[in-house]
Amino acid sequence: MRKGFAMILASGGVLAAGALAAMTAERGSASQTCSSSTLTMNVAEGKADIVDTAVAAGDFKTLVKAVKAADLVGALKSKGPFTVFAPNDAAFAKVPSSALNSLLQPQNKEALRGVLTYHVVAGSLEASDVASRTSVTTLNGQRLDVNTRDGNVFVDGARVIATNIQCDNGVIHVIDSVVMPKSDNIVSTAQSAGSFGTLLAAAEAAGLAGPLAGDGPFTVFAPTDDAFAALPKGTVESLLKPENKAKLAAILKYHVVPGRVYSSDALSAQSAETLQGQRVRVVLKDGQLRVNNANIIANDIEASNGVIHVIDRVILPAM
Repeated sequence: MRKGFAMILASGGVLAAGALAAMTAERGSASQTCSSSTLTMNVAEGKADIVDTAVAAGDFKTLVKAVKAADLVGALKSKGPFTVFAPNDAAFAKVPSSALNSLLQPQNKEALRGVLTYHVVAGSLEASDVASRTSVTTLNGQRLDVNTRDGNVFVDGARVIATNIQCDNGVIHVIDSVVMPKSDNIVSTAQSAGSFGTLLAAAEAAGLAGPLAGDGPFTVFAPTDDAFAALPKGTVESLLKPENKAKLAAILKYHVVPGRVYSSDALSAQSAETLQGQRVRVVLKDGQLRVNNANIIANDIEASNGVIHVIDRVILPAM
């Protein structure tokens, strides 16, 4: 059965919003040290939430301090359930003290919340559930990559060192490093790539560079410089003229979908309404993922405010 992007985004948004609201009322993270007799009894009786479990474990003092500084205690004490990939104190010790102290400052609360929610997934995932996946979507909105090497499970390169610590509102898996979400927005990510000069110039000329660097989230099907160069001679130069600003903006908006839509969701949805108003179609043809008549040559490039899929052709709306 086909679903529109909007339906997928709406359901995901409700889930994330509900989980984040719930997440403001619960309690921390724990490790193998959660086996003290009192803690074990409380967990067994379903009396210890995530935060209380972390506090009782004793190995998560920095994490608990950060959760308090970010005003997430209430969320992590709520009903959930949540899956927390919890860095222990040794993991936080790997973070430069200057960077950690900066994050803990009141003026950086939103950045700290972004980092902490990147360690939390809505729902209760056992270790086997995590290991069977290639990624999990966090409450931050971005995804953690999951892979297994030499019998160990890693999330974004952090090794899972203890698993399945049960709490009455979820489960904790302990990791040996702090994982960090992407901090560059769509525009700065494209700038760093070095192959989207024409797209960035066009976005600036159309007055869209600012919005695409804003909160979002957005999904951008981004044509490379080669894709723009393949247009008929003189097309780009003509579109960049001030008198053609509205037409250029319409073309660029046809490459942008509201929300953060990964390639698997895009393929499942099959079509989406763009910011321009018309729809694009996403299909898998001969093993190649395509949007309209363009090949998606790189997908799921994370940005702080969305995701980028690179395409080899400029796609054009009906004018």
